[in-house]
Amino acid sequence: MFGERRQAADLQQAMTLIGGLRTSPAILRARARAALATLTVLPEVDATRCAAIGFCFGGTVALELARDGADLRAAVSFYGVLSTAQPAAANAVKASVLVLTGADDPLAPPDQVAAFENEMRAAKVADWQVISYGNTLHGFANPTADGSIMKSALYDARADRRSWAPMQGLFDEVLV
Repeated sequence: MFGERRQAADLQQAMTLIGGLRTSPAILRARARAALATLTVLPEVDATRCAAIGFCFGGTVALELARDGADLRAAVSFYGVLSTAQPAAANAVKASVLVLTGADDPLAPPDQVAAFENEMRAAKVADWQVISYGNTLHGFANPTADGSIMKSALYDARADRRSWAPMQGLFDEVLV
């Protein structure tokens, strides 16, 4: 996603690279669409039954694909940033959207959750939901998140287990 095969070596570099893409949603969406196009031409992929899921920045990317009207059945964000520089246009989102977030995640504070919900309403998204896990921080589904790299990222086994179930339920519904 960072272009030119770049990878972040540390949190600071990741934040810089991600920040550049978050302020340039057209570039972010074009790269995500290119990845989706690469995937959907593979012979083992049914291009009519695709979904995007992502964790942290990947969750943000899944949401940007949905906002951009990509041909997805579902877009699932696990503790992704919910704000965007380019909100979804009315009737543009084709995917069912599922956001799984920690209620205490500083990267998706309550005001951004509310703004996201209002964006989904304004865009007339047919199927969306936000599930917020109480007493839960960023990175809750990452067993290696112990607060050492980012203080606000902490694994939570209960939230991890609980968050997987609604995603599977959504996929059972929309990918059949």
